[in-house]
Amino acid sequence: MSPRGKVLISATELAELLRSGDPVTVLDVRWSLEAPDGRPAYLQGHLPGAVYVSLEDELSDHTVPDRGRHPLPTGRNLEAAARRWGVRRNRPVVVYDDWNRAASGRLWWLLSTSGVQDVRILDGGLPAWTRAGGALHSGEVSPEPGNVTLLPEDLYEGLRPTLTADDAGESASSGTVALLDARGPERFRGEVEPLDAVAGHIPGAKNLQFTELLADDGTFLSDDAIAALLADRGIRPEDPVGAYCGSGISATVIVAALAAVGRTAALFPGSWSQWSSDASRPVARGTD
Repeated sequence: MSPRGKVLISATELAELLRSGDPVTVLDVRWSLEAPDGRPAYLQGHLPGAVYVSLEDELSDHTVPDRGRHPLPTGRNLEAAARRWGVRRNRPVVVYDDWNRAASGRLWWLLSTSGVQDVRILDGGLPAWTRAGGALHSGEVSPEPGNVTLLPEDLYEGLRPTLTADDAGESASSGTVALLDARGPERFRGEVEPLDAVAGHIPGAKNLQFTELLADDGTFLSDDAIAALLADRGIRPEDPVGAYCGSGISATVIVAALAAVGRTAALFPGSWSQWSSDASRPVARGTD
């Protein structure tokens, strides 16, 4: 299977998989900055058999201090949640959202990082499913409890690398890692900051807004188009890449896009919300 096929599944492919009757776990993780609780929309209409996942409550641990606005959940809490969703050993998982692949990227990253072998993002999200004529079901889905065993968080690095705040700053300033900032250009330049303590970016980072990796229909760009976006920022095929955003959610779209073209990118989970909360860390503004 190609790298892209390991990360993404089209609406047509998912429909065929569901029609075949082969076991598959479908997870609905609708979330956006404007509507962080996606459950009402889920209840109104979701993919057949899809189980709702709360990004705020299950994919973040807000009790963890000094790790940004959406700290990662512990491995044990994530495992318990995944079993509630019905995730089972040796059963493929498909995740989807309805807003620019940010939330499904987060769930894909967490599951694949913690050892789930077959987890894919629905390319184009919910809109791609409905465009393809896919049916929607309403109401809650209560799955049979799963039996998946996830890796503890101290083993995440072996599957998908992560960066600490110190790693991100040192690698970006030294140029040893091409650090990409997934936020909008105006936030990167420090012109506005609606959410975090300080406006600006990590010195040495380059801006690649995560939505640039998506076509107009919300599907991921082609391999060549993704490579061109990296080349435009001076990133060569052999260069190590890292990614961050506001709080570690939309940067997972960069990680997923690079994985789809066979490249590895490290995630700084705390992202700008963690960096900017520490007054001792330097801040850059402007285009560089």
